[in-house]
Amino acid sequence: MAPAQLDVDDLAAGVCRGERSAVSRAITLVESSHPRHRAQARDLLLALTAAASSKATVRVGISGVPGVGKSTFIEALGRQLTASGHRVGVLAVDPSSVRTGGSVLGDKTRMATLAADPAAYIRPSPTAGTLGGVARATVQAITVLEAAGYDVVLVETVGVGQSEITVAGMVDTFCFLTLARTGDQLQGIKKGILEIADVVAVNKADGDRVVEASAAAKDLSAALRLVRHGEAWIPPVLSCSALTGDGIDDVWNRVLRHQDSLGDAGVAEKRAQQQLDFAWALVRDELEQRLRHSPGVAAIRASVRSEVLAGDLPATAAADRLLAAYDAATDSRPSD
Repeated sequence: MAPAQLDVDDLAAGVCRGERSAVSRAITLVESSHPRHRAQARDLLLALTAAASSKATVRVGISGVPGVGKSTFIEALGRQLTASGHRVGVLAVDPSSVRTGGSVLGDKTRMATLAADPAAYIRPSPTAGTLGGVARATVQAITVLEAAGYDVVLVETVGVGQSEITVAGMVDTFCFLTLARTGDQLQGIKKGILEIADVVAVNKADGDRVVEASAAAKDLSAALRLVRHGEAWIPPVLSCSALTGDGIDDVWNRVLRHQDSLGDAGVAEKRAQQQLDFAWALVRDELEQRLRHSPGVAAIRASVRSEVLAGDLPATAAADRLLAAYDAATDSRPSD
């Protein structure tokens, strides 16, 4: 938990000096849902925004089908990047239990070599069962890492549901990893992913799977030309092996080509739009919190719940009643 008493200016200075302990404390702060911590996090981010925006960084989202080897891929890529002089920050979004809020947070142990690299920083973060939590915490964590001098930020998604869409809305380039499979190579790959991917890589192209991976890449490339026909950027499809490192540099070069295709102005425009979308996401998140903690809503929540469960009250009417209770409680508050 973030400390109750915190000197935000000192913490911001520590982050800008690249102190790992300060980076960890800052990310813990922006992940917190406590109202006091949220206020401190806003002050911290105001202090860090100028430092973060003044540095040239690359933000890459990475997702993939189950068993594709995302963590192995990220470790292989991260090691190549740090070896070439980059500082790499990894935000590994971990699935949390919707019922208990618990999460495995095992990505750091699966990237043991990269985690020990002084030029890399890995932060596993629980989603707490909500995509809103992913957006709020991860976007702010990216700012912290960039202010600390990490010029490449890799965001690994949960890889289920809408999380890919959420993460694609906070990075410059979205990389999708898949596997060569027998039969239909597009089996299990949602069209929505093909619509948001900027680079696609068929992983585990090693041993006796090299030919199969190459064939899968050709099939996917043909599919993408159909799905993304007429667009300025058609996502390239490559094969690689995170286990051996073969083809990892090719994937990174295509990420850089995608950045070049956007241009500095394009990246700036994309990030500005993402910030606007994020602002509205924060507004929705805050309104939901206020709704949940409204005395007026609390007074009728139990009765509304029982009526809906009994089938006596339609969901639409229930929503209207809850919102009316919230509005009434808000209107009755004394003005400043």
